[in-house]
Amino acid sequence: MRRPIIILFFLLLCPLSRALEPIPDKLVVLGFDDCNKSDRHFVADVLKKHGFGATFYVTEGLGFHSGKGHYVTWEEIVELHKMGFEIGNHTKSHPNVTRLSRDQLKGELAHIEKRCREHGISKPDTFAFPGFSNNIRAVEVLAGMGYKFARRGVGPEYPDSGSGARGPAYDPATDHPLLIPTTGYAGPKWGMKDLKWAVSQAKDGKIAVLCFHGVPALDHPWVNCTPEAFSKYMQFLKDEGCTVIATRDLARYVDPGKGPKDPYAPIRARAKK
Repeated sequence: MRRPIIILFFLLLCPLSRALEPIPDKLVVLGFDDCNKSDRHFVADVLKKHGFGATFYVTEGLGFHSGKGHYVTWEEIVELHKMGFEIGNHTKSHPNVTRLSRDQLKGELAHIEKRCREHGISKPDTFAFPGFSNNIRAVEVLAGMGYKFARRGVGPEYPDSGSGARGPAYDPATDHPLLIPTTGYAGPKWGMKDLKWAVSQAKDGKIAVLCFHGVPALDHPWVNCTPEAFSKYMQFLKDEGCTVIATRDLARYVDPGKGPKDPYAPIRARAKK
């Protein structure tokens, strides 16, 4: 008579892991870096209109403290959180992470975690590399601090103009979850043709990962996206029937605990092609 009770107790202690959903074609991950004012005062409303998910990657670097006309406040970040968007970590000061020691990077990450906690925002568990800088030390620090996913840039597989570029589609079957490539980031040298190309790569288990740095990027015109262009981009994603998600939502489709033993092996292999 006690056996069913024992089995139930075991199941309560060790719940069955939720099965992953199959990756649909036209799955798009949407991220916004650097805390631009437009994140709250333009972008969020466009995303809500279409029912899209997205991640806003927060840093207190760049002009966050001195240029409040161009950057969101923490109160506005809280509003984004309450609207249902993910708040991700983009470091305290927006440094080149390859120049940091392990402890320095831990401090950069811990600062944003602390600020989120102070404002009632969930602890971030996804990350965007500032300026797309990355190395194995940073990957190891992120893993040790419990981060599930992290986005890098388009290189070395694709050339980076510095003003918008194409990049690889994210392939969860090969790519490390803490080195997710950017399939496209907006700028003067990236437009609708490139967006259509990026979405066309999101098939057969691969995912398009898009990055924006301000709509507009008032302090960084080399990665600027106009509101008019952005509205057209989002309407295209809607018309194409894309599933548009935040980085955290990848956990519905991808096991963040799995990845290549050598995180950079898939990147090197792809770059040689």
